Amino acid sequence: MHHFRYAGQNLHCESVDLAEVARLYGTPTYVYSATTIEDNYTRIAGSMKGLDVRVCYAVKANSNLAVLRHLGNLGSSFEFASAGEMRRVLAAGAGVRESVFAGVGKTETEIRLALEAGIFAFHVESEPELARINHVAGKLGVKASISIRVNPDVDAHTHAKITTGTSANKFGIPLKHASAAYEAASKYPNITIKGIQSHIGSQITEVGPFEETLEKLGPLALELKERYGITYISIGGGIGVVYKDALASGPYSWWETLPEAKRPLTPEVYGATLAPALSGLGLKVLLEPGRSMVANAGVLLSRVEYLKRGQGKNFLIVDAAMNDLVRPAMYDSFHEIVPLRRDTTRRALVADIVGPICESTDCFAKDRQIQEVGEGEYLALMSAGAYGHVMASRYNTRPIPAEVLVKGSAFELVTARETFEEQISNEKIPAFLK
Repeated sequence: MHHFRYAGQNLHCESVDLAEVARLYGTPTYVYSATTIEDNYTRIAGSMKGLDVRVCYAVKANSNLAVLRHLGNLGSSFEFASAGEMRRVLAAGAGVRESVFAGVGKTETEIRLALEAGIFAFHVESEPELARINHVAGKLGVKASISIRVNPDVDAHTHAKITTGTSANKFGIPLKHASAAYEAASKYPNITIKGIQSHIGSQITEVGPFEETLEKLGPLALELKERYGITYISIGGGIGVVYKDALASGPYSWWETLPEAKRPLTPEVYGATLAPALSGLGLKVLLEPGRSMVANAGVLLSRVEYLKRGQGKNFLIVDAAMNDLVRPAMYDSFHEIVPLRRDTTRRALVADIVGPICESTDCFAKDRQIQEVGEGEYLALMSAGAYGHVMASRYNTRPIPAEVLVKGSAFELVTARETFEEQISNEKIPAFLK
């Protein structure tokens, strides 16, 4: 569900005309709906009735300070994949004492910073990491709370580049080795065992892989509760979102026309399906959603530069590029693309929608049908709130795009577009070249 829809001919985010945002702040610009984020958080947090649930938002999906502050105000905790993400949460004025630190390559510096900040727990990915955390905690004279990320070897049936729960992935400790890893952890003097964690991938659109994961983890969780007194289980994130027909996914009425097996996975179905198995464990439940919190809460605004008519192929060239939104180039990802001003009297155009970067991969859509648009008109790339701005680069010396947050009829620039001077501010020409 999201709050992007046409009011008359113009596409709005909540009560804000997106064309006004584009004219005021330029393009490419990301725009986020605060109400959509709040709705997503509320639905996920309340999806498992009767259970003690804590949401730890996965910061890697969208780390804008305003987004983090908004989630913190709503009551969310956080899941970090780096010390930089933790520092962003602190800079946003949100707390980290109920938050967790994941990632396969935690450095000594990162571990020390996390311990000094007083995080809730580390989610440990390997035996060598256990030893490092124990070492750093010992030097600080504290005990580090940990959970081990258990890899259950479950195929999430998602894109190969975003699956994380099979034996071929770099994440976690294999299920068959988990008991031995916990036994080793129990012998470290500066380690406190607090829970068990698993995360099997992203953009999972059916509940079956989550059920399979719990079937595998449940007996181990009960064993760990008895032996080490663990208090929580984290089942990660991974709920998929709607990318195709995204503009229609505000109300749920269109989903109801589909057979139940083909409907998108909702937080309500996810929670109701998994709650019975989780309730039998008697543990606090941590959820670590990222994409499902923010993806459909954001769009990327772009301006049409040219309509290039070629031999048997049209190209709609826009000012956004793969450096602004890399998902289509990296994952062959689909984003619905719509005009900010809808005109049903115009004829349809079939074109490749491409950016200006000197790479053939700088393409947002191939042979996409859209109403005919011309130079200076605006488009919106839908469902761009996750893994968009956070993965932006300066390739071709292009500036990092702007970000805007909307709440009702109010909107504000929350990240200014990078200037050229800012891009080169940390560079220098060495003396021996002068």
